[in-house]
Amino acid sequence: MKMAAPTASKAASLGCNNKPAFPELDFRSGARVEELNKLIQEFTKHDQREYDDQRALEIHTAKDFIFSMLGMVQKLDQKLPVANEYLLLSGGVREGVVDLDLDELNVYARGTDYDMDFTLLVPALKLHDRNQPVTLDMRHSALCHSWLSLRLFDEGTISKWKDCCTIVDHINGATNYFFSPTKVADWFYDSISIVLSEIQKKPQRGMPKVEKVEKNGTIISIILGVGSSRMLYDIVPVVSFKGWPAVAQSWLMENHFWDGKITEEEVISGFYLVPACSYKGKKDNEWRLSFARSEVQLKKCISSSLMQAYQACKAIIIKLLSRPKAISPYHLRSMMLWACDRLPANYLAQEDYAAHFLLGLIDDLQHCLVNKMCPNYFIPQCNMLEHLSEETVMLHARKLSSVRSDPAEHLRTAIEHVKAANRLTLELQRRGSTTTIPSPQSDGGDPNQPDDRLAKKLQQLVTENPGKSISVFINPDDVTRPHFRIDDKFF
Repeated sequence: MKMAAPTASKAASLGCNNKPAFPELDFRSGARVEELNKLIQEFTKHDQREYDDQRALEIHTAKDFIFSMLGMVQKLDQKLPVANEYLLLSGGVREGVVDLDLDELNVYARGTDYDMDFTLLVPALKLHDRNQPVTLDMRHSALCHSWLSLRLFDEGTISKWKDCCTIVDHINGATNYFFSPTKVADWFYDSISIVLSEIQKKPQRGMPKVEKVEKNGTIISIILGVGSSRMLYDIVPVVSFKGWPAVAQSWLMENHFWDGKITEEEVISGFYLVPACSYKGKKDNEWRLSFARSEVQLKKCISSSLMQAYQACKAIIIKLLSRPKAISPYHLRSMMLWACDRLPANYLAQEDYAAHFLLGLIDDLQHCLVNKMCPNYFIPQCNMLEHLSEETVMLHARKLSSVRSDPAEHLRTAIEHVKAANRLTLELQRRGSTTTIPSPQSDGGDPNQPDDRLAKKLQQLVTENPGKSISVFINPDDVTRPHFRIDDKFF
């Protein structure tokens, strides 16, 4: 017996071909998706930083000071490469911009301790003349980690750095020097302390005030006061490579979300070893592979709505999952990259789907915790949660369950935190200096005559390149002329 198709009026009464009678809801929490989208937009509005000419000039002044300082460190004992290339990242190490261990870091809070934060990767050694996959000595290390023998370098380099190495004597009588991340970090901190002490003996007009210099594990954290701004620089000594590591070669064979959007040459232009060891590794010898340069390129292919959801989710988990320290924002960043590979590009490009993306990121993170599995995006065989105890992962999974049950409330809390941080910053600005700050290299001219062209140029760079990282090429013998590169553009 055939069934008759519903009449138009009956179809309408059944809701066919019409918008649903109810607003779109999140099944788990019952939250209205529209409300979550509005909360994410509000968080983004307060979290984003807008720079006027004065703030742009203060940013440049702090950057100028840091580069001058590093030029003096190079001259101190000639250890650092003469013509170096730094990678400057927006956001401090605690923001997950690089995969480093947060449990060794002192807690700094935006608004209370600083207003803006940056991470600066400074190559202590460079291997930049390789046109083939780079093979590292991973025999003694966990996945994603490596020792580094100075036998790859010339005798002059070995002579300069042997005091920052651990020494292994072989049966055949040969001596092998392994570059030590902890000893390099100790040397770097001591050298920076010496240089800052010398600089402060002869202060110049407009020179930033060094409010804090601390060694956090293998990272040197410096907070500078410039005018009414406080800027945190997490400075990380690294080993820089051109090319791509052999251990990550198979990753290039897979399909990825960035295919056709950026070239493979842009993605695999270089990588780093950062001073961090595995859970059971030897701290004095083991470095961690970092693909920060590649991540800068991949970030260009991520939609603004997904990035907004990521930033909101990061703000929630930094507060919620801070004790015990097991999950870092870098884990969340890795999950976001995997999601980009897994989901259709036209879905991720939807401008009004930020709420869906936020809920999905929370679900992904909870899934990773329950299964104690978070693959490194570039080396998937490396599980970044493998070392955690069952007790720790279940504790964090339960905390995330509370977020998933009421995401709107946790978003409101994140909004209140960022608004409070902004109020602290504004209060400091009101109490602080209102005069324009000249560059540290200023000859002491009229402080009320700033270089407006420089301020506008800096403001333009910041405005046109939100969240992007900047490479800086600098000559230690002429630190007054840094050259900025954002992607392939020079300034």
